[in-house]
Amino acid sequence: MRGHPRRTTAATLTTACALLATAATGCSGLQAGSSDAALTVSATTAIIADLVERVGGDRVDVTSIVPRHGDPHSYEPSPGDAAEVARADVVFSNGLLLEEPGIMKMVHTNAPESAPKIAVAEKLEQYGGTVMKLEEDLGLDVLWLGWAVEGEVAGDGSQVRTTATKMEGPGELRVYLTDTLGRPKVYVDSADGLDAKDSFTLPPEAHTHVNWAFSRPGTYRLTVEGQTETLDGKAEKFGSGTFTFTVGDATEPPKGATVLDAGHADVALDAETGTVHVRADEEKSGERTEHPAGEVVLNVPDRAKESVPKEKPYAFLGEPGADLWVLPQAVIGKHVHGDMDPHAWEDVANAQAYVRRVEAELIRNDPEGRATYEKNAAAYLKELGAIDQEVARKLATIPEHNRELITTHDAFGYLAEAYGMRVAGFVVPVPNREPSAAEVEELGDTIREKRVPSVFLEPNLAARADVLKRVAQDQGVEVCTIYGDSFDDKIHDYVSMMRHNANELAKCLGKDA
Repeated sequence: MRGHPRRTTAATLTTACALLATAATGCSGLQAGSSDAALTVSATTAIIADLVERVGGDRVDVTSIVPRHGDPHSYEPSPGDAAEVARADVVFSNGLLLEEPGIMKMVHTNAPESAPKIAVAEKLEQYGGTVMKLEEDLGLDVLWLGWAVEGEVAGDGSQVRTTATKMEGPGELRVYLTDTLGRPKVYVDSADGLDAKDSFTLPPEAHTHVNWAFSRPGTYRLTVEGQTETLDGKAEKFGSGTFTFTVGDATEPPKGATVLDAGHADVALDAETGTVHVRADEEKSGERTEHPAGEVVLNVPDRAKESVPKEKPYAFLGEPGADLWVLPQAVIGKHVHGDMDPHAWEDVANAQAYVRRVEAELIRNDPEGRATYEKNAAAYLKELGAIDQEVARKLATIPEHNRELITTHDAFGYLAEAYGMRVAGFVVPVPNREPSAAEVEELGDTIREKRVPSVFLEPNLAARADVLKRVAQDQGVEVCTIYGDSFDDKIHDYVSMMRHNANELAKCLGKDA
């Protein structure tokens, strides 16, 4: 956001930006505290806040929950965030499970009942936008196994809790997630027995990535159960199931069982039907299949064998250097999401749909401001139309053979679809450990095979990109910067973000790259 990293005042903003309309990086150094704002608005991200400010003008006072440098997939709200939300007349979120579940739980717990809670992207088509399915194909050579919950759960902010209740096997099982800064969060650890702490919650229809680590080869059986939880403290159990894992090449699966050993799958709990199963995405057809818990085997082959990292945060996995069989989480950081790609703003035409939705909701909540909102929205839509054409012209200069986009995060599907690019993949290493020499070589092979002159790093993921930088240097390709979910100290607003992305892509992938 412009000015203060968490808060701006639209009254000051409108005047300042009128004087600096030609500045490429937006306005900065502005102070909070609009005295004539008709609406106090909380937005979950700085990008959403920026769009609301541009439409709201001097009638809105906007606060962003996730700060400028923050990651909406992993940000944990503070008491100060809760206090700001408690003042809000309206709350805008992106929706489509972009935001970390704790953010939305905080919103539903603290926002006034009278405050509408608007997930802008979830009705995007009604305002001229387009929503795409989230494509996640990282080409792992072992099973990519996540957790998922399915089915509707009544009540705002409701969650589904998954609890591991029993584990049998020759060693220990740990299920954990590594965040953006490389810190592990343990969900299940059988070493000290299983109890209430071996559990976690997800919002309805959500999916998350995790690591599955086994200490010895052999057959493991893990029993999990589901429970719905509402904000008023009500909890209701709805189903359980036992899943079989075969660890190591010498471990034979039971006869007649369906074996999954590659591709993308989830241990899934359905709150509506009470069933617990594995859902798998078929690699060739793309169709999703379901396998009852007792009829499927999840294979962890010897090619998944690693060593316990020496870093202290991973001491819970065992002695440093000890053998470990790992199904990796594959995508860096907390990354809870649904089936639809939430990063719709990376297509400027969708940002225009966001603006139309914001305009309609502000008018609904402040009818007296209709003229202001309509005037501001019309001007901003015109500006967005111009930046859309500018982005298209810039990216059209990239030679066809260079239109491969390799990034640190799966946030650019809309940009690729809208402007004739191709998402070639993500090159962040598995974040629970340093990659092996073979994986570093494979990463180099991928960059070499795609024959791209550059790969792209998001500023908020820079702390975990050392390997990417090293391999890119070895391959003689450049590491460039692209913005996905957040701003930083250099880029403060949406238009500047999209202009930067277009310029950087054209420079780093262009004919002279």
